[in-house]
Amino acid sequence: MYFFILFACIDNVLLSVMAYDRYVAICHPLHYTIIMREELSLCLLAGSWILSCADALTHTLLLAQLSFCADNIIPHFFCDLATLLKLSCSDTSLNELVIFTAGAAVLLIPLIGILVSYGYIGLCILRVPSMKGIYKALSTCGSHLSVVSLFYGTIMALYISYSSGKSNDKDIIASVMYTVVTPMLNPFIYSLRNRDMILALGSLFRTNNLFAK
Repeated sequence: MYFFILFACIDNVLLSVMAYDRYVAICHPLHYTIIMREELSLCLLAGSWILSCADALTHTLLLAQLSFCADNIIPHFFCDLATLLKLSCSDTSLNELVIFTAGAAVLLIPLIGILVSYGYIGLCILRVPSMKGIYKALSTCGSHLSVVSLFYGTIMALYISYSSGKSNDKDIIASVMYTVVTPMLNPFIYSLRNRDMILALGSLFRTNNLFAK
């Protein structure tokens, strides 16, 4: 559970860092190498790891204080924090408070950072409305926006359903989306920016069409 929270949190924070990187690349292209220097990149990376480790350790230590005296089987494919709390026969009010404060902050602050970054990107494009500028923004941000939509869409749907107190197959499907499907799609989505990859896919589709005929 610790490593699950750790890597989910790192993924979340790094999406915000990548949004800031795209904001600098589009809105301040001439100053990109000055702003996104190696020192800042290392600080952002180290900060992401430290914040994620602290969040995961907090939830894990609080969970270790609880007693589990009933069933030890959960209707899930991994040890999800919210599902484990339902098995405890101890008072989980403190755990729930930390989930809705620290957990919400770790989720919402990066999301707000992403929205603000793309808000500035949109304003920058509107100031100079040209097809070249729109194409540059889409080519730079399209892959990142796809991953953000998948990640936040499924994780929000999952925890909204958890707050209703019901757990069903839809929860498990949503969990699979952001724990398995999204990380698996990341390399493919980001590689679509690679011109060689696009040419190789085009060649593959043409070959398949020839065989089909």
